[in-house]
Amino acid sequence: MKEIFDNTCILTCTNNDNTQQAEVDNFREKESMYVFIATNKIHMKYNGRVYVGNAFGFEFTTPGPESHTVNERGMR
Repeated sequence: MKEIFDNTCILTCTNNDNTQQAEVDNFREKESMYVFIATNKIHMKYNGRVYVGNAFGFEFTTPGPESHTVNERGMR
């Protein structure tokens, strides 16, 4: 069994509660990741509950990408 993570997540702007799907890069579970909205890159750090980042004078949060468990048996 192996856990894999989506390459997108839902990002929430805490200033206005707007949500948007963002691309995820360099994801490190319960540590940090980068997210991309359009061509803008935001560094997100895990605070024990959610990932938090700041950009453009706004704060953004996300629970992170969803994970899926797959069976590696027979995979090469």
